[in-house]
Amino acid sequence: MNPFNVIMKPIISEKSNDLRETEGKYTFEIRREASKDDVKKAIKLMWNVDVETVHTSIRRGKVKRRGAQMSKGPNTKKALVKLAGGAKLPLFDEQ
Repeated sequence: MNPFNVIMKPIISEKSNDLRETEGKYTFEIRREASKDDVKKAIKLMWNVDVETVHTSIRRGKVKRRGAQMSKGPNTKKALVKLAGGAKLPLFDEQ
């Protein structure tokens, strides 16, 4: 898999900001087909930092109802990445 197609976007929320500030963990939305090794290689190539750990999870889409109609949002996959040596990504420092 092409490393530049693995990471779709960063996830910025209160919970992810707290994790980034306290534990140095970054949260990204990634492709469903991407493995932990793919995420590790992509971050190494894009930002030139070493990755200590990668945890992935699949978030199921919510089922919503509007009258008699039911709809389901898309399933997404996210990665929680911890960088080695307390490194920081410039992507999040600009905010």
